[in-house]
Amino acid sequence: MRAAAALLAAVLALGAALPRPGLLPHGPSRGDARLRPGDDESSPGLLLRRALRLYGRAARRLYVGTNGVISSQDFPRETQYVDDDFPTDFPVIAPFLADLDTSGDKGNIYYRQDDSRDVLDQALGYIQAGFPRSAAAFVPTNAFIATWEEVGAYQELSQDTEPSTKLNTFQAVIVYNDEDTYSIFLYPEGGLQFLGTRPKESYNVQLELPARVGFSWGDSDDPKRDGLFHSLASSERALRGLERESNTGIPGVWVFHVGSTEHVEPGGGQGAAPAVPQSPPEPPNPGTASYTHRVSSHAAMAQRHSHGGPVLLGFVPARRDTQEPGGDGGTGQSFSANPSSYSSGQHGVGVEEDVHFNPDVFTYSAASRETCAQHHGQCSPHAFCTDYAAGFCCHCRASFYGNGRQCLPEGAVHRLNGKVSGSLRVGRASVRFQDVDLHAYIVGSDGRAYTAISGVPQPAARALLPLLPLGGLFAWLFALEEPGSENGFSITGAEFTQNLEVTFYPGGETVQVTQTAEGLGPDNYLSLRTHIQGEVPFLPENVTVHITPYEELYSYSSSAVTSSGHREYVVAAGTANQTLSYRLRQNITVAGCPHARPPARQRLSVARAFALFDSHEHVLRYALAARIGPAPDDAENPGVSPCHDGSHACEAPARCQPGVGTEYTCECSAGYRGDGRGCRDVDECSEGLSQCGPFSVCLNEPGSYRCECRGGYQPAGDGQACVPLAPPSDPCEAGRHRCAPGDRARCLSRGDGRAICECLPGYTGDGIHCSDVDECAESPCHPAAICYNTPGSFSCRCRPGYAGDGFQCTYAEGNPQRLTPCQHERMYPREVPPLGDGHVPQCDEQGRYRPLQCHGSSGHCWCVDAAGQEIAGTRTAPGTTPPRCGSPESIQQLTPCEHARMYPREVPPGPSPVGDGHVPQCDEQGRYRPLQCHSSSGHCWCVDAAGQEIAGTRTAPGATPPRCGSPEPTERPPSMCERWRQSLLEHYGGSPRGDQYVPQCEPSGDFAPLQCHGDSGYCWCVEQSGREIPGTRSEPGTTPPCLPSVAPPSVRPEPRPDVSPPASGTFLLYAQGQQIGYLPLNGTRLHKEAAKTLLSLHGSIVVGIDYDCRDRMIYWTDVAGRSISRAGLEPGSEPETIISSGLISPEGLAVDHLRRAMFWTDSGLDRIERARLDGSERRVLFDSDLVNPRAIAVDPVRGNLYWTDWNREAPKIETSTVNGANRRVLVHTDIGLPNGLTFDPFSKLLCWADAGTKHLECTFPDGTGRRVIQSNLNYPFSIVSYANHFYHTDWRRDGVIAVNKETGSFTDEYLPEQRSHLYGITAVYPYCPGARK
Repeated sequence: MRAAAALLAAVLALGAALPRPGLLPHGPSRGDARLRPGDDESSPGLLLRRALRLYGRAARRLYVGTNGVISSQDFPRETQYVDDDFPTDFPVIAPFLADLDTSGDKGNIYYRQDDSRDVLDQALGYIQAGFPRSAAAFVPTNAFIATWEEVGAYQELSQDTEPSTKLNTFQAVIVYNDEDTYSIFLYPEGGLQFLGTRPKESYNVQLELPARVGFSWGDSDDPKRDGLFHSLASSERALRGLERESNTGIPGVWVFHVGSTEHVEPGGGQGAAPAVPQSPPEPPNPGTASYTHRVSSHAAMAQRHSHGGPVLLGFVPARRDTQEPGGDGGTGQSFSANPSSYSSGQHGVGVEEDVHFNPDVFTYSAASRETCAQHHGQCSPHAFCTDYAAGFCCHCRASFYGNGRQCLPEGAVHRLNGKVSGSLRVGRASVRFQDVDLHAYIVGSDGRAYTAISGVPQPAARALLPLLPLGGLFAWLFALEEPGSENGFSITGAEFTQNLEVTFYPGGETVQVTQTAEGLGPDNYLSLRTHIQGEVPFLPENVTVHITPYEELYSYSSSAVTSSGHREYVVAAGTANQTLSYRLRQNITVAGCPHARPPARQRLSVARAFALFDSHEHVLRYALAARIGPAPDDAENPGVSPCHDGSHACEAPARCQPGVGTEYTCECSAGYRGDGRGCRDVDECSEGLSQCGPFSVCLNEPGSYRCECRGGYQPAGDGQACVPLAPPSDPCEAGRHRCAPGDRARCLSRGDGRAICECLPGYTGDGIHCSDVDECAESPCHPAAICYNTPGSFSCRCRPGYAGDGFQCTYAEGNPQRLTPCQHERMYPREVPPLGDGHVPQCDEQGRYRPLQCHGSSGHCWCVDAAGQEIAGTRTAPGTTPPRCGSPESIQQLTPCEHARMYPREVPPGPSPVGDGHVPQCDEQGRYRPLQCHSSSGHCWCVDAAGQEIAGTRTAPGATPPRCGSPEPTERPPSMCERWRQSLLEHYGGSPRGDQYVPQCEPSGDFAPLQCHGDSGYCWCVEQSGREIPGTRSEPGTTPPCLPSVAPPSVRPEPRPDVSPPASGTFLLYAQGQQIGYLPLNGTRLHKEAAKTLLSLHGSIVVGIDYDCRDRMIYWTDVAGRSISRAGLEPGSEPETIISSGLISPEGLAVDHLRRAMFWTDSGLDRIERARLDGSERRVLFDSDLVNPRAIAVDPVRGNLYWTDWNREAPKIETSTVNGANRRVLVHTDIGLPNGLTFDPFSKLLCWADAGTKHLECTFPDGTGRRVIQSNLNYPFSIVSYANHFYHTDWRRDGVIAVNKETGSFTDEYLPEQRSHLYGITAVYPYCPGARK
């Protein structure tokens, strides 16, 4: 203690901040374990030497995660929690919860448990500094220490970004004894160099979510609304104070009492030394708790009083949770769940209890029976709890099924993941395998179960084909329920153990299977472990196993389910079939509700069953369709047959055939003879009993035989006789085909008597119907040639004065009709001349360009060189004296290519045929090189001798350049897959990391049927359009089959790439990654039940969105495709890209329906631009004094434009006219990250949502009358105004939030079923608001 006191005195003497020695000792020298480097790693569960008490419950294991968290249970995937606000749905101690990354030597994470006296004394000194009275008698016995040392933030690197050098160091300590627990957070001076991290789904949209610091219980019925939690800091301002502020009087040291109550108690409330001021709480905003943390007036709470008195648990009327000291407005608070629905009677109960704790037994002294009030947390969020005389039970609500502890939606598709291990003897071979993957896909609406086990080595995988009960368990669990019956999941839930024993006949091999269900994981995936041990019969290659439909009786008790049966299966190899069988016995142990009354017996009917081994993918598959119903009346209490309980006297391979009651007979299968008990094989070949015909050989097998044809013969139609091999006839030669005539199509024989029809080049169709292709429509000829279309082909002829084959035309040497370039240009003007629109050059008597050229209509004049190219700096304005130009001989003779390099053309306002700003490449003679490539965009194309692009030769960046010099184009246009792939490659800087998805394309340009996400191991099947097929996504270690014969059928309609028309009335449209969502309004309430996907845009990341009320069209920006597109709201309308070049990160978008114009921000180019609604007349309004422009809004009636710039050094909101005049700063004080902006055409207010200050504010268009509407937003992105409400998208909630304009209160929210970040939002009116008539 003296050492600890001395250290505390030294720390207090410094006063300013905690030095690094103030951290508890850590690192390899103290025996710490080191968490493996990575982005989302977690430690194995560390078994504690003695249990600790956390949030009033016993914890025996602790887990440490990369992302600044400690938990008493294993972590879900980081996407489930890292970007979300408190509460989490699992227990959390979070000293700095953010998306951290230690890969690439970016720091270390250490952890250990410790009971050394120096560590306990130092920790106790900190605790008693925060709790001088209540912890005075606390004597710690154990500590758990986790240290994040020099760790970095996760960062997506591209060619334009540099790795961040900012690193954080912090420490969390849990100190405890048998009675109590404290937690300490330590932040040394300079330890927090960054305060937030960028979400992974943000692509090139610049966002940073602040870290979260605090505690979360993770045990509520609805973790997203009412969970218990305590937040210390979740804003930049509060996070900055962690190093220099405190609740102990020691800068950077924060202590909390987390053990003996269900309410976190911060230190500092009992007279802590005031060396550094506490960070004051901000006054709570009215209405705040009604949305983010809804608190009932009957909230369950456990308030630890400062005098250390007894704890009151239960329902406390008319009392709300109190705010604790903290750095945030609305943080530093504990919130509790609403327990009013725990009891089926719906009435409150008040119980005063004394809670006693020891690490092995946790009991309540108030009552011996368990009640809903105490244990409601054991029920599913989709269940209600009912108290019985001897305890309580959980029951699933309507439209859900299960045992109450776990509930699933009825009729939905479910998935199951697991691992399979085993030790098998197959014939003479011994096979072992460990943790191979098992995946099951359940279609609950009709009782279908698909199971796939991958990675089982041969010959075990093939030998397991008959073992249908491996997948049969899932058929029973999720069988279609007949009226009055319950399937397995309704009784067992997701926690049970199945023990199965199977004995095969005639060999007598026995195998034992144990399958243990371990609960529901993320996304309601059931987790299962399977172990197989024993012996199974060997099956040769190229055999198939057929399983006939069957029925099975199940008997039920309160703790177990049992069944037994005898099944036959057929092994088929070529023409030979063999019927075999096995006997099975199974029992399933469950911990169900003791007050439930399951049926005594039920019958499982399996109408379809098949087993398949896919040798190509090494996957064993089972598929069953089952229903469960009542057992027949005569099966109420039948006697157990000796055939079923194994007490019969039949000797293998004889089969026991049940008779009446307990009677039975021993029967031999076909191919055996018996004596009543045993059976011996019949040799059909030697006894002449086979049916093998001529040219065949009979081979005896146990219980059967097979016929094999001699060389040069093949089986006949009866499967027994053999006939000479004869090649199949060629339908193409015989004329037995449906192909189009030979001048349009060709017939290709497959070699098996069938044919394929293909259209000849120059025709298009399916081979049966072929129509001519008009090649001239693609302009394949040289610009100096004429194209003539012919059936199936085309021809190109050079114009008079030119020679060549039409694909390449040059001036004809020695031709008396040869035209000079000037004469040619006068005779055949270019569509877009380089010397000015519509200019026809003047030639002298010899056909050369006159040195002085003047435009016939504009009046401009300029000098040209011998090639007719304008000489820079010679152009004069209309009405002025023309320039003095020399003779053609006095002008330096530059070739056209050299002139284009020396005097680059001005970049035209629209897309250029050879790419904006392209400088051509010339050869040694000054001629255009046949292959031209753009130095910045990476596009390549072929050109003719005049430098004009040859149509159809352009290739995408990163693709193989075209072969130039031949007369025909060598490359087809890039496909949708290739364009999307190239767009993402550009976004990732040309070299994506292993965790970034890039689509895989076939050589033909089509999407590969199997798509995988980098090296993550996740794979799925796609349609021809590249959309994922639901239900095919697989976990790492296996790949889906992507074949219709084995892939489970889709149970939901596929999203179409066109518009699903909305209903009439006002509604909201929101951008959610690859789709635009539709959310109707009922008045101002969100009509959530009618929400749906309006438009699916695979491969896009939609950010900005707005609506043109005049033409009823939606417009959006796409940061993945770097484009702006639109689509009508009529049924079947398809997207149309209107701007596809000159964009890097288009974000905000605003439509002016009066001027038929649109405006957008580009945070990659730091620009604000405008264009017509069809993409024409595009121009840059502003490209200076912008750092991170994001949101943009327009007032069409007054002609004003508004935008936000969330430059962290100087954020601001600016305004100008729609033409770019009168630019000025409107707001620049007291703002942080103004993400969302909206102009209300009815109230004439400009309003914004700020993710930095957490404020929603409004002002008049001139900047006066500024007021705060709501001061406790989470992390808003976009906002829109309608009637008396604001609606904004939120990145913490991943939903749409409604805020009342008058009161500022949160009134409603919509959380889409598919969880991902929402971007832009807009309101669609049935009329045009504020328009002049």
